[in-house]
Amino acid sequence: MKVSVFIATSLDGFIARPDGSLDWLPGSEDGEGGAEGEDHGWTAFWDSVDCLILGRKSFEKVLELAPGAWPYEGTRVIVLSSTRTTVPEALTGKIELRAPDPAALVEELRAEGHKRLYVDGGATIQAFLHRGLITDMTITLIPVLIGEGIPLFGPLAEDIPLKHIKSESFPSGLVQLLYEISRQ
Repeated sequence: MKVSVFIATSLDGFIARPDGSLDWLPGSEDGEGGAEGEDHGWTAFWDSVDCLILGRKSFEKVLELAPGAWPYEGTRVIVLSSTRTTVPEALTGKIELRAPDPAALVEELRAEGHKRLYVDGGATIQAFLHRGLITDMTITLIPVLIGEGIPLFGPLAEDIPLKHIKSESFPSGLVQLLYEISRQ
């Protein structure tokens, strides 16, 4: 089973401004999320995902960005939160709330036969990465420096070696990097 990250960062490594704003992302102003009509491999990636694991803050950002709409219809979505106890009524039966226990969750989903998990949200990605659960990361570098914000990566107890799989640049100036986590 793959446990994957697919995320964009500013060139200086931030996934959002300090207040969680994504206004620096190409397409954020029109809600399309792409740059100059480029897909950046998103559709192929999404089509390979059978379960999305979101952190609470990312879940709340999705609700803010897509009010009244649920962009993940038809895909199993698990929201990890130690504080949120309810979901909006319109999403009852569409998402599962779980306490953050990445290793137990991955093992449970593996036993259920899932093939690819998509992990999203800064703290959630870091928690999975620190426990050695992430298998691959697709990181799209946005050509902008925002100076401060929420970092994709935080402090590490030890180095995490990566194996470069692919790099791709796009006419819009975005550069996408695909890495596998090297297991020693």
